[in-house]
This record gives sequence, structure tokens and C-alpha cells, in this order.
Amino acid sequence: MNNVNHLSAPAPHLPQIRLYQNWLRDERGLSFATYNDLWRWSVTELDAFWQSIWDYFDFQSPTSHTAVLANNVMPGAKWFPGAQTNYAHQVLRHVQPAHEAGFLAVISHNEKGLRREMSWPELRRQVAAMALHLQAQGVQPGDRVAAYLPNIPEAMVAFLATASVGGVWSICAPDMGTNAVLDRFKQIEPKVLIAVDGVSYGGRDFDRMGVVQELRDALPSVQHVIVHNNLGTLDLTNCDVGSSVQMSAIIARDDAEVQAFEPMWLPFDHPLWIVYSSGTTGLPKPIVHGHGGTVIVALANKILHNDIGCSYHTNSWGERFHWYSSTGWVMWNAQVAGLLNGVTCVIYDGNPGGSKEHPDWGILWRMAAQEKVTFFGAGAAYFANCHKAGLDISRCGDLSRVRALGTTGSPLSADTQTWGVEQFKAIGTDIWWCNISGGTDFAGAFVGGHRELPQEPGVMQCRELGCAVEAWNEAGEPVLGEVGELVCTQPIPSMPLYFWNDKDNARYLASYFEMYPAGHGRQPGGGDGPASMGGVWRHGDWLRIGDAQGQGEGCVIFGRSDATINRYGLRMGTSELYSAVEALPEVMDSMVVDLEYLGKESYMPLFVVLRPGTTLDDALKAKLNNAIKVALSPRFIPNDIFQVAEIPRTLSGKKQELPIKKLMLGQPLEKVVNKDAMANPGCLDWYVDLAKRHLAKA
Repeated sequence: MNNVNHLSAPAPHLPQIRLYQNWLRDERGLSFATYNDLWRWSVTELDAFWQSIWDYFDFQSPTSHTAVLANNVMPGAKWFPGAQTNYAHQVLRHVQPAHEAGFLAVISHNEKGLRREMSWPELRRQVAAMALHLQAQGVQPGDRVAAYLPNIPEAMVAFLATASVGGVWSICAPDMGTNAVLDRFKQIEPKVLIAVDGVSYGGRDFDRMGVVQELRDALPSVQHVIVHNNLGTLDLTNCDVGSSVQMSAIIARDDAEVQAFEPMWLPFDHPLWIVYSSGTTGLPKPIVHGHGGTVIVALANKILHNDIGCSYHTNSWGERFHWYSSTGWVMWNAQVAGLLNGVTCVIYDGNPGGSKEHPDWGILWRMAAQEKVTFFGAGAAYFANCHKAGLDISRCGDLSRVRALGTTGSPLSADTQTWGVEQFKAIGTDIWWCNISGGTDFAGAFVGGHRELPQEPGVMQCRELGCAVEAWNEAGEPVLGEVGELVCTQPIPSMPLYFWNDKDNARYLASYFEMYPAGHGRQPGGGDGPASMGGVWRHGDWLRIGDAQGQGEGCVIFGRSDATINRYGLRMGTSELYSAVEALPEVMDSMVVDLEYLGKESYMPLFVVLRPGTTLDDALKAKLNNAIKVALSPRFIPNDIFQVAEIPRTLSGKKQELPIKKLMLGQPLEKVVNKDAMANPGCLDWYVDLAKRHLAKA
């Protein structure tokens, strides 16, 4: 069915958000003079807006909902009570029309040059076979299925199979160390573990069966293990992972029961997956999102703002969607979400920059040219690396089908965005950059793209529909043209249902809702509401809305306002890094700060207090780096390591990560720390001197 000839003529590609506004005019009698008018309606008339999204995308449920938003409270908003849905059902509704139009579901590449195609009927068959197997192993709705898999089609199949039977999915990337994976999976007590024998990255193969055995041994809740033979060397007869079966044997099934399988209908707020976003203390936060909220927000975000249309619709005929990601980043979830609206997903497993010996930033671009990708997304760091490497995309094949570039993960510099525009201008394309910012936390985007609004390098085009985002000053007042705390004053359907095993929502409340008084700023359209409505969502980013004069819709994210590490788009709690570093006998104390900030390359120094008589030499630096690499990931290896006399702490013993971060970003000492609240203010002179030296180099 893969007839490339039907991709030759470009689709009209009228902006998806324009088509939606035309529908609002024709079906609802609603017209808006400006985007700001449309946005204000969407965050003030919540019921009318989200019902319009339900209707516009023909959201399907065998039962009717009794309300749109039954209770406007954060957290705990109840959306579409009475409705039933299933993420997998929304995906599989596209099987027949997409296949009849000649389109594939998934095209995958890896760094060894292996290219695979998966048709829509084959996707459905494999999902059904896997789902029936999970049910045969006793997986019931609500049971957790944990995956340790790379970005390959089998991960998508396993996820959809889990969702189709009501299981709760959770995935970690195989580049994560055993401890980091166990910090996540131990909390959720999975019944099934789906793992990979090994992965290839940067030109090398990495056997993972030892890690799989460690995971199995440390997860007593696991009753069944499935192993995917990714490297082609797996021999389960010599494997100690008990009662394992190969995934290939499971998904080979094709019989009447497979053909008749249908995903089960589930309540709108049935748990879909558990993702992890790390705070600065304690274990990673296991965030639970629901089927219905995730799907309806993904459709609104991906189609209206990212402008990714259905591959078999005449307006977006031949759409092919690629967003480079590992399975450890929420953009993997966003890539899979392309299937929700019938889009061909093009995925890549491996290092996008080649190997250390043979760096090559043209890999993904050549794949995009070969596969006629129309929307090409990646983390901001990826595009920055292409820019620095002096990549000439005109030498990567015919990229004329690419009409949009997507980026997120960290702020994209104006220079890199301008580079991208110029690269595509040279091949005759007026490229559109879709810069978004949101998070794992709510599986969505707060600010993003708009095909019809002006573009300015380094600036995101608008706040997204349905997202009541504001920048608040220190007095908790909304400001335009000034940098403030990013808050969301109204609920969004994809906000977490809860954190797993979080008694009384204690961690959930502490993570997002405790900075401002309950009720403050909570009235739709502006103003305070009763305390019973709960607090606003405080996201932890610095945001400016509008230009320096507060004009326009553009938004700029200036990095994290808390101490979370945001390393190349992957967030990690500082506590996880401390656990790895401070386990070494040479280390008495440590602190890390991440200086990721608008227009600046990520710079992450590690400070260590060593045992008396110990010196920070090259051997100890290598030992520290290796401890971080093994426990977390190579991505979190610091740029520099400094031996210090003391780690600055508060009177209550907390490490002063955020003040030191602000200090190194150029803020004056007196504005970032209260010495009277410190246990050891005398140590600050060293950090002030370091900040001066760092800023002089920047």
C-alpha cells in the first residue's frame, strides 16, 4: 500500500486552526476578531470551548457525558463524567480509512540502517495479539505494565495493547541506569515487565539483559516478563530472567480472536499511563494521566497548534510526522499521539549525532528526505548542535516536503531559529517554526505555535487554547511584558489525575499548588474565586507574555524558576544525582545547579565537599562522572566539577540550589539569598567569585 506517487502533490494545508475557527463560525455562530479574543473565550467559557473540541474532533463514547467540567477545582477537576473512551480506540478508528488511502501507520529507522514499515492493519493486529496475551496473564484494568524499551515500533504496540485492556502503562529508556529505573518502577508495583535485550547507540551495542535481571529481582510485584529481541542475539534458554517470553512470538498471533478484538470502553478519567517528573527532593514523581483528558488535549494541541493534520485528509494529504525522542522523554508520548489523528509517524532509534568517532548531524535530515517527512521535530539542543556543526541541509537530500520544524525541551535561541529559516530559504521553503513549551507534568503544551501569527526568532507565538496561562509577579499579579512565574489559573483535561500512591495528594499539592493562596486568581476570566476552587497551577518556569512593552501574543520562556535540572529537554530531580554522587566514600556533600536559560547553552556545574585528605584529581572526576552515568544517564554528566569547602545551606539544612543558580545567572547576592536564614553564610564568598568568573566567560 506504500505508493509514494500519491505523496508527490503537496496538500493545500490551510491552517488547522483556521479550519476550526471556520467551524466555530458555521456551527456555533462564534467569530473572533483576534487570536487573543479566541484565546480569552477558550479560558473563560471552559464548558463551551471543551465541548467544541469534543464535537469538532468527533470524540466517540458509547455513553453520554452529564457535564463538561463538573467541578472547577484544582486539583480534582472532573471532566466529562459519564463518558467512556480508550486511547487505543481513538488510534484504531483510523485503520480502515488510512489503509484504503494507501498510508502507513509507522516507519522506523535505526542507526544500523534498518528501515521498517508497519501498515495500519498490521498495527491493529499486533496490538490485538499483545492485548490478548496481557489479558491471558491476568492483567486487569488498573494493573501496571512497565516497559524498558527504546524508541521502536514494539514500544508503540505494547503501549496501545496495555491501554486497550485498561492497564496502566509506564516506560523508561534503556539508557537509564538500574537505580534510576527502579526509583520509578518500584513506586508503581508493575504486574508485567516488558524489556529489551539491548540497544545500539553512537555506533555501539549495549547488552541490557543484566539490567533486566536486576529489575526483575528488585520488583517482586512482577509476575510476567516479556523480552524483545532488539539486538538479534537473545537466547532465552541461557537467560536467567524467569518465565520470559519473546515479544515476537506474542505479536505473531493471527486468528479469529485477534481479528475480533476491540479495545474496552473505559471511564473518561481511567488511568492511562504513569510518567515521571522529578522535583528537587525525594523520589521521582509518578504522575498519572487519564485516557480521555490525554486524548482530547493531544488532539487540540497537535492539530490546532502544531498544525499536524490527518494523513488521509485532503487538506493534509500525505502528512508525515517525526519528532526525535527517547522513550525517557514525554515527546515520545507526543510522537505516539500522531496516531490519534491518523498520521504516519516516522521514528528513529539511536544517536541523532552519529558516534564520537564519526559525528554526523545529517542523519535525521537524510531520513526526513527519504521518508518525505512534513513535520520535523526535535529538542532545542538538537537544532543548536546542527547549527554549531555547520550543517548544510541542502546536502541531506530533498527536504522540500518539510514545511514545519517543531522544538521544545529548552528555550530555542534566536540565532538557531534564524539558522533554520535561512537553511530552508536556501532550498526554496518558507519554513514555519512551531516552538512549544509544556511538560511531562500535564502531557501537553502551555505555549506554542499558530500558523497565522507573526514569527519572531526565539519567541513562541502564543498561549494555547484552553490554557489559562499568565505570568505573575512577586505580588501574585498578572503582568505583560515582564518576566514572571508561569501559572495556569484554570484546569485543563490532561492535568494529572493524581500522583501514584500519594496520600491525600500531598506531593501533588506541594508540586504545583502551594505557592499561592487557594482561590487567588481562580475566577474564569480573571479575579479571585472562593478558596474551595483550590490554587493556581505554578509550573516552575520563568515566562514573559508579549514583547518588552507587553504587546503581541508572543511568549518567551526564560528557563526554570526552581532547582530542577533540565538537561537537553530531560528533567531530573537533583536528589537523584545526589544519591549517586554521595554514595561514593570520597564525597561528604554535594550540590548541582543547571544554568539552562534562554539563549544560553546548558551549563551544569557540580560542587563536592570531599573527605579530609582527599583531592579532586582526574581519577576522582572520572569516578564521579561514571557514578552519574551508571545511576542516571550520560546526559546528566556535569560540565565542570568543583571541590568546595562547604555547600550553602539554610538554617533548616536545605541546600541553596536556587540562590546559587540565580547568582551564577548574574543576579546580585543580596537579591537571591537571605544570609540570616543561612546556616553557613560565610561560604558564599567563594560562590560569588565563581559567578563573576563564569559571567566573564559567558
